[in-house]
Amino acid sequence: MNEQAGTKPTDTVDPARKAMHVMVVGAIGVVFGDIGTSPLYTFSEAFSDQHGMPVTTFNVLGILSLVLWSLLIVVALKYITFIMRADNEGEGGIMAMMALAQRATRQYPRTRKLVILAAVLGAALFFGDGVITPSITVLSAVEGLEVAAPELAHWVVWIAVIVLVALFLVQKRGTGRVGSVFGPVMCVWFVALGLIGIWNIVQHPMVLRAINPWYGFNFFVHHGAGGFLVLGAVVLCVTGAEALYADMGHFGRRPITVAWYGFVMPGLVLNYFGQGALLVHYHAAASNPFFLAVPEWALYPMIALATAAAVIASQAVIAGSFSIMRQAIQLGFLPRMPVVHTSNEEAGQIYLPWINRLLMILVVLVVIGFGSSNALAGAYGIAVTGTMAIDTTLFLIVAWRMWKWNPLIIIGLGAFFLTIDLSFFGANTLKVEDGGWFPLVLALAVFTILTTWRRGRELVLRQLKHGGLALTPFINNLAEHPPTRVEGTAIFLVSDPDAVPHALLHNLKHNKVLHRRNVILTVDTLETPYAEPEERIELTDLGHDFHKLTLRFGFADDPNVPRALHECGKRGLEIKMMDTTFFLSRETIVATDRAGMALWRDKLFAFLARNALPATAFFNIPGNRLIELGAQVEI
Repeated sequence: MNEQAGTKPTDTVDPARKAMHVMVVGAIGVVFGDIGTSPLYTFSEAFSDQHGMPVTTFNVLGILSLVLWSLLIVVALKYITFIMRADNEGEGGIMAMMALAQRATRQYPRTRKLVILAAVLGAALFFGDGVITPSITVLSAVEGLEVAAPELAHWVVWIAVIVLVALFLVQKRGTGRVGSVFGPVMCVWFVALGLIGIWNIVQHPMVLRAINPWYGFNFFVHHGAGGFLVLGAVVLCVTGAEALYADMGHFGRRPITVAWYGFVMPGLVLNYFGQGALLVHYHAAASNPFFLAVPEWALYPMIALATAAAVIASQAVIAGSFSIMRQAIQLGFLPRMPVVHTSNEEAGQIYLPWINRLLMILVVLVVIGFGSSNALAGAYGIAVTGTMAIDTTLFLIVAWRMWKWNPLIIIGLGAFFLTIDLSFFGANTLKVEDGGWFPLVLALAVFTILTTWRRGRELVLRQLKHGGLALTPFINNLAEHPPTRVEGTAIFLVSDPDAVPHALLHNLKHNKVLHRRNVILTVDTLETPYAEPEERIELTDLGHDFHKLTLRFGFADDPNVPRALHECGKRGLEIKMMDTTFFLSRETIVATDRAGMALWRDKLFAFLARNALPATAFFNIPGNRLIELGAQVEI
């Protein structure tokens, strides 16, 4: 009877639950690599000579309490509970937040402009993080050799360089195969962190007193300015919090939340408390509390596991840099450059050769130049805290203008989170002389390039519009005085769809012919990550066999123009590629002292334009169907 009533077979697995398990493991491997390797260097930096903080039980418990509550407030409360609500159709990250904030401030042009500048600055700071993170994580992991085999200390830097160069060289092969083992490896890593922490806590359980936030508050009261300075080291425990938001589009909010509370946070907290227990008992361990907390028999395996975790953390940041730079290209802040898709299944797995080379050169120079993780810790943090403060500001704008939250709630959240963000940022500005200048200089350089390209494109478009002819009267004039027509379709790729394309004028002037069918094509990038099918194509019949076509792509889409043109057949405009010729005006930029930008920025823009990937290659337009005509533009 019971059997007929049917009990659920024990070997039946709920597909939804299985999918959730897969997503959680994937999130552990990709999202939490950066924050998961922070125990390698956080405590050693807090008690470094730079801060002059003696290793005492009072100080250990105070700093440990600050670390715990930083994880709870910044990661759990701010990012997981609030920031990750601001998803742009499932996508996260500074550029996605910028698009949301832009939509929320459409009626306020000045605020909208400030939103763009803040987001661009955040992207520039994130790029600086993309240089520092691989350097400090791999160096910290390899420095375990100094504990296990001190005679190998002089090889640490060069081993780190070899590991990092190998990591950058394999980027072009894609991370799909390697990524399949990221999750399990990081699961082992977090389990190992927790076990090491428990092993040390059991020996000195009094360290659990640091759960009480009073110890952190009392630490500040006692040390004053010195306690504030230590915040520059404490913030290292939350580096990588931005990755939770940036990678939300890959895994979703719920798997990331489950992974954090169920796996990552327990491992991190236990390990930090384990290091604190060791320091309370053995003050001399402050030189490298992470590896000195490891039992001697497990030291070499832990060095190998730490190096693997550091490589995974570096991979996540590198992949994030690729994604954010592609979004910057799509949104018009960077010149076009080659984007290689490394997976046929996952559209998000991309490789940017130029960005990869630049990152590799900078990372190698940083590792050799700074020489140790302690020296690098001075450079780390300022970029992260700057990005966190910008995230908070943009989130408050979205919550206020788009979600219409109560102003009192906005003010309360803003005061609370910005006080913490700016305190961390202020503490890190005191490290400018000790290496903090590097990410600032790097971010300033990237910010200059992003804003110069954006402004330069605006000036070029203004010049082209100033000297252009209106399209509709021109078509009517052609109907009254028809030129010789040739068979086929001509597609003119333009940035201003209401002006006569220069390539069309040149074709009429020099070849004295007009194609049977002419399409004025404009490619637009939306403020959403992906374009919906119904908004992808906008087609207007201008009469006399002229058509105005707008193709729209999201900032995370692959802008494949031939594939989109194939879909135009459903809208009544069937385009056969073998019967189609693409015309493109290629502008040669001439820098002048005209008003608009400083001359040096004009020259920078001209240099970037000369080295940009042609629009035809970026939009996957076949070269054997292309005619390019030059045009000189002075800015």
